[in-house]
Amino acid sequence: MPNSAMTEKMQSGAGFIAALDQSGGSTPKALGLYGVKEDAYSNDDEMFDLIHGMRARIAQAPAFTGDKVIGAILFEMTMDREIAGKPTATYLWEERGVVPFLKIDKGLEDEADGVKLMKPIGGLDATLTRAVDAGVFGTKMRSVIDAASKSGVEAIVAQQFEVAAQIYNHGLMPIIEPEVTISIADKAEAEDLLLSSIIRHLENLPDGQQVMLKLTLPETANHYQPLVDHPAVMRVVALSGGYSRDEANARLSKNNGMIASFSRALTEGLSADQSDEDFNKTIAATIDSICEASNAC
Repeated sequence: MPNSAMTEKMQSGAGFIAALDQSGGSTPKALGLYGVKEDAYSNDDEMFDLIHGMRARIAQAPAFTGDKVIGAILFEMTMDREIAGKPTATYLWEERGVVPFLKIDKGLEDEADGVKLMKPIGGLDATLTRAVDAGVFGTKMRSVIDAASKSGVEAIVAQQFEVAAQIYNHGLMPIIEPEVTISIADKAEAEDLLLSSIIRHLENLPDGQQVMLKLTLPETANHYQPLVDHPAVMRVVALSGGYSRDEANARLSKNNGMIASFSRALTEGLSADQSDEDFNKTIAATIDSICEASNAC
């Protein structure tokens, strides 16, 4: 694994993980919420320049440090760019004390059997090698559960653990993210199936191997406590999944041992037009609220 200080921080650090990994499909929406309309850019390069500017502004905010933000998930183009003259992952760890992760999935297949599996991840070994060279600690990959389909949920979890083994073999820590859509009528039933499937796969891991889990905030508080307590799980983090920050925080605070890994809920209230003073004040208040909801501050 990467250096022991990162491992120790991720195992026991007090705080949460910031998700700064909006990809091509979600970037226009993220920029729109940030106050940057689509007529502000004319191609993907300009769009990604703007989203990197937003991420760099967040990462350089005085409150964005390892005291409360223990990790950050990066989009591949973010890893390849710089912040304040340093490669992004290096800047996060050396200057802010924040453990860097990399989003590696390439989007979702069309829905089948109530789920959306990950598309094939072309060139994954090469990407993982680059991530190791960049000083990244781990990776994140997302798939989606849209119904309480036992076979569909099992397919999701099996795919995640299969790719996780490849990631682990590169010396990286995989974050497995089988997101349950918050609007489905059978969300609680899907979460029951997910818990059972994950536990089965955890029991089959080689001795000493661990994963991290990124899960939708459950309908029943502490539903995922068996995963929080499992020796093969380094950390369980929660995604906001479309809940407002207030609702996500309220739900998270009821789940012992889970910490946040919010994206949209993290950037809620931030604007490109804000002065640095207002921006830094807003992100500081957000970080405090998410850290408190993670029962870490």
